[in-house]
Amino acid sequence: MLRVVSLVPSLTEAVAVSVPGALVGATDWCTHPADLDVVRIGGTKNPKTGRIVALSPDLVIANEEENREPDLTALREAGVEVLVTEVRDVPQAFRELERVLRACRAPTRPRWLDEAEEAWSRLPSPEHRRTAVVPVWRRPWMVLGRDTFAGDVLARLGVDNLYATHADRYPRVPVDDLRAAGPDVVVLPDEPYRFTADDGPEAFTGVPCALVSGRHLTWYGPSLVEAPRVLAGALRAAHR
Repeated sequence: MLRVVSLVPSLTEAVAVSVPGALVGATDWCTHPADLDVVRIGGTKNPKTGRIVALSPDLVIANEEENREPDLTALREAGVEVLVTEVRDVPQAFRELERVLRACRAPTRPRWLDEAEEAWSRLPSPEHRRTAVVPVWRRPWMVLGRDTFAGDVLARLGVDNLYATHADRYPRVPVDDLRAAGPDVVVLPDEPYRFTADDGPEAFTGVPCALVSGRHLTWYGPSLVEAPRVLAGALRAAHR
């Protein structure tokens, strides 16, 4: 069987459930499936390349946003094949998932991938569109900007990112400016920064805040099956 190391939590989950036994290594942030038993090779931004090479992988799967080019170059120079994905919207996520699973020699197209595509293809048209700011970090405040997968996810659910045309993909914006932008809702995921009811909403007094699962907002893998329902529920709850 092919020996695979994953540097992307979303792809780790996709490969683990679709090609059992193929993964031999994954990052410390790869939390799904919960019973994943592989060698941990560090973080997405600071993987231990020597440990990866020692695993003798046939393939390392990575992402152009989540992983750093110097680490991928070091792996290639060590003779390791590296597949790099790019995911900026939902359709591209499905295309890249198919490419990764083919490269990992999945015997068949997994059922979850069909279910995910169906779930996203039958979304109802939103009755009313809303605007949002979507912080992803605090101290300093950073938000979703242009050309992001999470921004496309929200747009398909009727929520338009106010910073979608910003020059940066993850701009730093003072919280006073975020409030002044006048969003209908503030979307607060629990990763990469773990926003909670006590650490986020208090900065946006008077503005509805939706605390959402970062896995459903930013991961592209089996979580895509339930993401439309889970996120839509969290967004509705913010306006009750």
